[in-house]
Amino acid sequence: MKRTRWLTETALLAAFITISGAIKIPGIVPGTEFQLSAPLAVAVCAVFGFTQYMTAGILSSVAGSVLGTQNVMQVGIALIFRLAVGGLLMLFRNCWPGVLAAGPAASAAARIVLAAILGLPALPLIMAALPGMVYTAVTVWPLTLLLRKVKSQAERVSVHAIQR
Repeated sequence: MKRTRWLTETALLAAFITISGAIKIPGIVPGTEFQLSAPLAVAVCAVFGFTQYMTAGILSSVAGSVLGTQNVMQVGIALIFRLAVGGLLMLFRNCWPGVLAAGPAASAAARIVLAAILGLPALPLIMAALPGMVYTAVTVWPLTLLLRKVKSQAERVSVHAIQR
């Protein structure tokens, strides 16, 4: 029963990450759009833990590749983002300042690696991402609270179903 629940949750989280990755809120300056999957990914890691987060993230990247919405470079950058988020949340033990900082810091880390791969200076890439980093820091809090509530209610319903 527990394994089935984990698999179901992970599949749903992967779907949420994939769908939210397709939603981009345009920025004022071209190239500064905000992807809703960033704060959702941080919230998923904070609420469901690193293993389930990475599994859902990898499944999301596979789905994005199969659907043609992600290329190999984007999958690699997403993996760097995920590893940085997980590392920061483990380092800060899921405290609120850590949750708020994880998305922007992971985004900066991913852009630094992208700049190194492309042989470009990192600062312009990071500057272009600043609006999205702010959006991520602002939206991760309510998303984390929402996911915690949903998880808590799902666990309560599951316990009641088992007791019957």
